Amino acid sequence: MLIIPVKEGENIDRALKRYKRKFDRTKTMKNLRNRKNFTKPSVAKRAQRIKASYVQKLRTQEEVG
Repeated sequence: MLIIPVKEGENIDRALKRYKRKFDRTKTMKNLRNRKNFTKPSVAKRAQRIKASYVQKLRTQEEVG
């Protein structure tokens, strides 16, 4: 449970922005989505490798020109 103390005279928009930032940092939604559907470790590793090769390809293209 996230608790955001609202200071006296503080704008509610600013407090809401702090809440959203804190919520994103806790990675709550990411954990919920990961728990919702199970991916096998081998599939996760394969996806990670594919992503790494794609990023590497982009970086080499950027270096070349």
